[in-house]
Amino acid sequence: MRQFVVDAFTDHVFAGNPAAVCILSHWIPDALMQDIAMENRFSETAFVVKGGGETYHLRWFTPGGEIDLCGHATLATAYVLLNHDEKEQSSVTFTTLSGKLFVRRTGDKYEMEFPAYELRQLPVTDEMAAAFGERPQEAWLGRDLLCVFAKEETVREMQPDMEQLARLPGLLQHATARGKAYDCVSRSFAPKLNVEEDPVCGSGHCHIAPYWSQRIGSTLTAYQASARGGVLYCRVDGEKVFLGGKAVLFSVADLMIDA
Repeated sequence: MRQFVVDAFTDHVFAGNPAAVCILSHWIPDALMQDIAMENRFSETAFVVKGGGETYHLRWFTPGGEIDLCGHATLATAYVLLNHDEKEQSSVTFTTLSGKLFVRRTGDKYEMEFPAYELRQLPVTDEMAAAFGERPQEAWLGRDLLCVFAKEETVREMQPDMEQLARLPGLLQHATARGKAYDCVSRSFAPKLNVEEDPVCGSGHCHIAPYWSQRIGSTLTAYQASARGGVLYCRVDGEKVFLGGKAVLFSVADLMIDA
């Protein structure tokens, strides 16, 4: 089994968000895919099988289980396919648990079309303040919890309590604030998926970009302020979020697995 490791939402290695991409000729057992994801210990390992025409079937596994949507691993998979298997193509279509996803290459960036999560406002609680170490100004819930803070520095410097974060609503928990050099900054935490901090979270920006688009404008440049850091070029159009970013190949390996 051939496995690529790609750093997504960056133009140089050791930054952005690393994802493993496994190219399969056929589906292997879910338990084996989970074992590979746990062995890799990346926030995501993507598994892809070619379907009919130019369509591929794509699934994403964290060390804690399969999830329904992942931005950076989708970008990484598109990067691998469009630079190795489908070099003559400028776009690729994936069939996923979140429906059909489209990725197109535009210059040195890859733009993904994702569904926007519908957000409903929640009361800010003492539990949120204790988990993040700072009281949010607002809290919103889609698939994930999105907490909005007054200052960029608060988001950059926070050291949340993972056990308390895991007790909050949402699959992931995101912290965001208005940015200075960028339109917004954020960090993403996923203790429920055995991932403390996701370096750059694409699906998280399907919450973050719709929130800020209502306050700043439909086109945003977002920065994920993790230790690795990453830049996302976001565009919101109705119920769709377009996420653009760069990617770079770190490694290619053969997995010594009888599958």
